[in-house]
Amino acid sequence: MSVNLPVSIESKTFPKAWLVVGLLCVVGCLNYLDRIMITTMRDSITGAIPMTDAQFGLLTSVFLWVYGLLSPFAGFLADRFNRSRVIIGSLFLWSLVTWLTAHASSFEELLATRALMGVSEACYLPAALALVTDYHRGNTRSLATGIHMGGIMVGQSLGFLGGWIAEESKWNNAFTIFGIIGVAYSLLLLFLLRDAPDRDDKQEQAEALPAKVNFFAAIKDLFSRRSFILLLTVWSLLGIVGWMILGWLPTYYKEHFNLSQATAGLYATGYLHPISLAGSLIGGFLTDRWSRNRPYGRLMVPAFALLVAAPAIFIASSTTVVWVAIVGFMFYAFTRIFSDINMMPILCMIADNRYRATGYGVLNMFACVIGGLGIYASGALRDADFQMDNLFKIAGALLLLCVFLFYMMRSHLKTTKY
Repeated sequence: MSVNLPVSIESKTFPKAWLVVGLLCVVGCLNYLDRIMITTMRDSITGAIPMTDAQFGLLTSVFLWVYGLLSPFAGFLADRFNRSRVIIGSLFLWSLVTWLTAHASSFEELLATRALMGVSEACYLPAALALVTDYHRGNTRSLATGIHMGGIMVGQSLGFLGGWIAEESKWNNAFTIFGIIGVAYSLLLLFLLRDAPDRDDKQEQAEALPAKVNFFAAIKDLFSRRSFILLLTVWSLLGIVGWMILGWLPTYYKEHFNLSQATAGLYATGYLHPISLAGSLIGGFLTDRWSRNRPYGRLMVPAFALLVAAPAIFIASSTTVVWVAIVGFMFYAFTRIFSDINMMPILCMIADNRYRATGYGVLNMFACVIGGLGIYASGALRDADFQMDNLFKIAGALLLLCVFLFYMMRSHLKTTKY
């Protein structure tokens, strides 16, 4: 086994590499918009379909559990078969499920559609990030990943449209509209999206052949690397923090500052995620520059960023002034995204080239399953009158733990000869 830690890597991009990133930005936008807008229309949904806070939290949790549990196998599909076709098929299916969600009339039906969305969306992110790194194999890797993540941030920013449409008409209409848009875009991608050209290196070509990719061999290889286990722990903790804030921030703004559903949704998504978009672009640029002559730059840049994100959450969850909370969560959003955009590039330093998508799928599984447990547990704690500001303070402490784990990972990679 070997760790890919060259001091300097010759930048290499293939023709249409940036076009692929642009196409995937739109898919990433729809991916997160379709999954997150339900959190901004809580009052409208619970008014039409009565449920407790724990049940409403379960709608996001069941999506995450299904999505997470299937992610390793979904990543394996992207390693084993055509990445671009996996992406297109995933988009088509989850958009169809989004349309079906509009026709749910009971909690059980709504829960079933969220589970189906978890199945259909699981195949997207491992395949998309692997395709981006296939096209960008040098000093543009973090920036390209950051731009793609920027598309996801746009989708999260537009999540407030769910609450707005629900207040202006019916909650069902948002799912109908965006489901149809996704199906149409998946048909367009059939003509535009292709896999990256074959690797020039003959040995890498042999390693990349589908016959050489075995799911159980991939899992065994990944978990034989201590650095992967450390990365898995970091990503799991970040999953708890990210999904806790994503799932409950609209409710926190509404209840803590006595805001309307639409205004709370706007503050939680409309302001927060554009800052994440800026962070993904700036973070990608800074990481690529920092890592040119520093092999561990992709580890240390996100670690430094989390040292800013943690106190920002503490401040935002301790104030009674709404603009202070907004600024605090903006700092969190700007710096937290540095970890997201570097997760696949860091994985490329650790994992066998054949198992990148599978490895990211494993990371996704743990982050989503554990993150889903965090959302459900926080909903149960809310039913027991536990203050949400205290939940966010716990999230800040978990970010500090991630900083320590990044440092451990750096020390391990520096002293290990695979």
